[in-house]
Amino acid sequence: MSKKHTSEQFWKLYEKLPQELKDALFAEETGNNIHNICERNEIEKYLGEMVDYVGQVLVGVLPLEDFQEILEKELKLKKSAAKKVAQEINRFIFYPVKPALEEIYKVPITPPPAGPKVALSPEAVAPSEEKPTTPPAKDVYREPIE
Repeated sequence: MSKKHTSEQFWKLYEKLPQELKDALFAEETGNNIHNICERNEIEKYLGEMVDYVGQVLVGVLPLEDFQEILEKELKLKKSAAKKVAQEINRFIFYPVKPALEEIYKVPITPPPAGPKVALSPEAVAPSEEKPTTPPAKDVYREPIE
């Protein structure tokens, strides 16, 4: 079940968004795309909820991977219909802002836990020397250049 956020929480999240996502969130084109997708798939009665879920993805509270599942569970759409709607929403709304979405959904990489320190000899740290590979005598796949 998706979690509802207060207006205050929404605006705090909104302030931290990249400009590209802020623009997409309130763009007329985004609204038109959602409306057209709902109309094409005959789910106009869920337009308000669809706008809400798309907004949740754009502000960073609903991961894109969970979008189709939410449509199935919350809107009670059949799996095939939810998949089709999710694909269209992804294509027309999320894909154009994909780099910005990846930026807000990236998981920080934590360093591995510190283990016991081991002293290494300089020989163990020095990079190994690699021998260059020699090309084969004759390449049977190449044609001679004339």
